[in-house]
Amino acid sequence: MRQTVACVLLWAMCLPVRAGLVIESEHVFEARSPSSESSELHVLSTTDLSLFGPLIDAWQAARPDVAVRYTIASSREVFEAVREDPAIADLIVSSAMDLQIKLVNDGFGRHFRTPAVASLPSWSHWREQLYGFTQEPASLIVSRRAFQGLDLPEDRDDLIRLLRAHPDRFRGRIGTYDVRASGVGYLIATQDSRRSDVYSRLIEAMGELSPRLYCCSADMLQDLENGEIAVAYNVVGGYADAALATSSDGVVVPLSDFTHVLQRTAFIPVGATQVELAGDMIDFLVGPVARDVLTRSIGVPPIDTNALADTLRYRPVRLGPGLLVYLDALKRRRFLANWTAAIEQ
Repeated sequence: MRQTVACVLLWAMCLPVRAGLVIESEHVFEARSPSSESSELHVLSTTDLSLFGPLIDAWQAARPDVAVRYTIASSREVFEAVREDPAIADLIVSSAMDLQIKLVNDGFGRHFRTPAVASLPSWSHWREQLYGFTQEPASLIVSRRAFQGLDLPEDRDDLIRLLRAHPDRFRGRIGTYDVRASGVGYLIATQDSRRSDVYSRLIEAMGELSPRLYCCSADMLQDLENGEIAVAYNVVGGYADAALATSSDGVVVPLSDFTHVLQRTAFIPVGATQVELAGDMIDFLVGPVARDVLTRSIGVPPIDTNALADTLRYRPVRLGPGLLVYLDALKRRRFLANWTAAIEQ
C-alpha cells in the first residue's frame, strides 16, 4: 500500500480528534497532484488501515487532487460522535450495521442515489442513504495445535459438546467479543440469538470456562496466533481472511447450522462539507474497481449474491429496520444482563 501517509498514531492511540470522539489512529493520504483547488475528504471509520488503505489508494488514482484524512475509532465511538456532531466527517464507514441503520433512521444521513445501486441486491442498501460494499462471514477460528486429536466441530452443538468434554484444554482459552463494549460484537450476538436458542447454550458453555473478552477481531486473532487462546468465536471475515493468509495455525471452521454474513456500510452524514467527494467515494466502493481491489489486494469479499447462493449456511444480515429491534433500550438492557450472567459465571 502506498504510504504517503502522515501515518500519525496519536498519543497512545487515545486522543480525541474532536470533542467527544476518542480515536485509535488517524492517517493522512496526501493528494498525489496537489493544486490550489485541492480538497480533503474526511472518512471516519471502524476499519483498520490495512483493509481500507488499498481502497483509498485506488480511489486517489482517479482523484489525484484530493487528500484523504482517515480516522479510525470503535463502532460505539463513531456512533456517538456522529450523534453529537453530524459535521464530524464527510463519510462514515462501519461494520456495525445496526448502529449505522440507527443513525440514518434518526436523520443523520444524507440522501445519495448512486448509479451503481442497480447492481446491488435489495438487502445491501437502504433508503438511498446507506450502502453495503462487503459481505463478510462471522467465523469460528480455531488453533490446529489446540485441536490435535479432536475432530473439528460441525455445528454449534458440536462445539458445546467439545468444550464441555475437554474443560482443561479450553479453560481460559476461548475468545469472543465483549458485546457490552463492541458495537459489531453486539450486532452478531443479537443476530445469533434471533437465529437459534443454541447461542444461549453456547455462551453458557463458554462462561463455564473463563473466556477472554475482546473489543475487536484483530486482537482475538493475534492471541490465537500467539497460542494464548484456542478458539475465536464470531471473528469478522475481513480480519480473519487477512490474518489466516499468513498463519500456520489458525483455520476457519465452517459451522453447518448457520453463518451470519455482515456488511461494511457507508453513508454521508448530514453535516458533511465534501458531499460530492463523499458521494464519489460511495460510487467507487460499490463499483467494479473497488470490487477488484477487495478481491485481489485485500482478500475481502465484495457484495456477491451468487457467492452466497453457493453456500447455503450463509445468512446475509439485511440492511433494514429489523436491525433496530435490539437497539431498543429495554431490549438492550435485558440482552446484556442475560449475556453477562451467562459469560461471567
